[in-house]
Amino acid sequence: MSTLLTRIDLVYFLVHNIVVKRVNIHDAKTNLSRYLAELEPGDGLLLCNRNRPVAELRTLRKRNVREPRIGAAKGEFVVPDSFFEPLPDELLKAFRGE
Repeated sequence: MSTLLTRIDLVYFLVHNIVVKRVNIHDAKTNLSRYLAELEPGDGLLLCNRNRPVAELRTLRKRNVREPRIGAAKGEFVVPDSFFEPLPDELLKAFRGE
């Protein structure tokens, strides 16, 4: 049991002291934009008060956004010419709230 806790403590130590960037609060207030710009998705920034960790900031992972495929439905439907004609007066009045 104690070896398991030792391993977990070692992992915690490595992650929070080597992998995560540590910044004192005063420095973070001054340069927060720069520190956030340097972070990669999933990375963290450990905020310290007099070199003691008090909070951790993490970036959000970016969601995959699919680019729209222009022309993907070409030939699947036809836009009638009446689509481009002006709307009837009663429908225009309804849009205006009259």
